Amino acid sequence: MAEAISVIKYEGSNEVLAHKHPKEDFTIGSQLIVHESQEALFFRDGKALDLFTAGRHTLVTNNIPLVRDLMKLGTGGENVFHAEIYFINMVTQMGIRWGTDSKVRLFDPASGLNIEIGASGNFNLRVVDSRKLILKLVGTTEGLIQSEVAGDGLSYGNSMFKALINNRVKSNLARIIKEENLNILEIDAYMDVLSEKLRLEINETLVEYGLFMPEFYVTSIVTPDDDPNFARLKQQFADKTLKVREEEIRRAEAEAAQGRKIVEAQTEAQLKQVNAQGEADALMIKAKAEADAYKMQAEAEAEEMKMKGYTYRDETARQVGLEAMQNGITGGSGSAGGGTVSDIAGLGVTLGAMGGVMNMTKEALNPIMGDSQKIGEGVGDVISGKDAASTWNCPSCGKTGIDSRFCPDCGAERPVS
Repeated sequence: MAEAISVIKYEGSNEVLAHKHPKEDFTIGSQLIVHESQEALFFRDGKALDLFTAGRHTLVTNNIPLVRDLMKLGTGGENVFHAEIYFINMVTQMGIRWGTDSKVRLFDPASGLNIEIGASGNFNLRVVDSRKLILKLVGTTEGLIQSEVAGDGLSYGNSMFKALINNRVKSNLARIIKEENLNILEIDAYMDVLSEKLRLEINETLVEYGLFMPEFYVTSIVTPDDDPNFARLKQQFADKTLKVREEEIRRAEAEAAQGRKIVEAQTEAQLKQVNAQGEADALMIKAKAEADAYKMQAEAEAEEMKMKGYTYRDETARQVGLEAMQNGITGGSGSAGGGTVSDIAGLGVTLGAMGGVMNMTKEALNPIMGDSQKIGEGVGDVISGKDAASTWNCPSCGKTGIDSRFCPDCGAERPVS
């Protein structure tokens, strides 16, 4: 009988996926040490039995029930049992490289051309079901290493999944590009789409062997740059892109021109509004200036009359007197060259017109019209022969023998005696 051991453990390389312990005879009460990144699976007569996860386990009949049922105890008073123990590495294997071993034929529907492409990248792999891994991949061998499962770099050698990865990539790469309507000339922008869809396709098979790809990356698509068809495809794409770009530029220019016209129209309307407002303001300023000038002139004339010692009423009376003398208003009725009552009436109309022209108010005209009425009465007196013989000398200009109320030369009023 082989020598039994009391401590069971394995500490090896991380690239080892499964390791078979060299000893097969163990004593009841042995210590099984399983690391955090491991699982331990007991076999008996080719059957996978009890599975242990991370921790220190004392092997007694209670915690190895499946092994116990097939246990053959040793002799000599020792409780020895026979079993095979596999340590399975549950750590994720990182950065395993892959690549297609031949080109993938791709039909581009946009150009109607067939081209051939290749692909490569890397993936991560881990064990998710220890029983499936040992039963379907390890069998009765001493163990399993990473290169046996996924190859050593891009050289797969005799790896178990070389054909699987190649088949899944080659059979689905062209289909995914077609379904997703991806442009092969812009494929670098869609690596994530390709990677995820290929990962799902490959995992559908790997799960049957207790393995899983948490990440699968397509990092390079190899295009046939020396293929005339591919060169034509690139030229077609370049021409199309250029035309689209030119159209975008023309559209942008048209939009800019339209925007400029709108701005110009708005500016012109604003300028017209400003000009109209300016003209209105100018008219207001001009009217105000004219009013101020007229007011200043009136005030100057009033001040001048004040300095000369007579009022606006006196000036108006003088003007009326002159008008009467110039029109020949006398005391006779219908005499040649002589004024009549109708002339006086006309004189009244003249006074009214003068008042309108000179912008005199009613209050200012009333006293003048009153004086005009008195003038009429005086003329009437002359006409009727009242006091016709009396004459007077003008104290202002020295004219003598004046028989009217106002001096015909200077317009001064006859002084009251």
